[in-house]
Amino acid sequence: MRSRRLPSIPKRGVRPTPARVKESLFAILGERVDDANVLDLFAGSGALGFEALSRGARHATFVESNAQLAARLRAAARELGVAERATVVAQRAERAAARLQGPFDLVFADPPYAQGFPSAALGALRERRALATEAVVVFEHSGRSAPPTPGFVSTREERYGDVALSFLRIAEERAA
Repeated sequence: MRSRRLPSIPKRGVRPTPARVKESLFAILGERVDDANVLDLFAGSGALGFEALSRGARHATFVESNAQLAARLRAAARELGVAERATVVAQRAERAAARLQGPFDLVFADPPYAQGFPSAALGALRERRALATEAVVVFEHSGRSAPPTPGFVSTREERYGDVALSFLRIAEERAA
């Protein structure tokens, strides 16, 4: 699947991760992608989830609220020969998170920048223990500010012009 272009996805309402950011992201993640169970929230074109599959992820679950885009993700998975390793959920991230089975080792969260941190979706995954103990959440957001990330701690921040990546882990709960 490497070096293959994704089937075209309509651009309206989709803000794909820039190629240089995607390359840097996967260089940072390195071997963490191998055999990972990946969740691509706010999937859009699915570029991050498909890239993870091409780099050895065991399975990728794509969550996309737009039914037309979700159908295109399913078609892309078939076209790329990874349909058996991909699940597409056509629901809002918050609703899907309340039902998804984990544990997920790696989560890509790339909501519309105006939405901010997807607290409801990631909080639901955290509360349901659908995130692996050592899960990494990669939150893509505007490079202009770093929004709060309740329930998670940032282990690394990278900025690429107007795009920023926050690498998050589940915050340890304090004993009462």
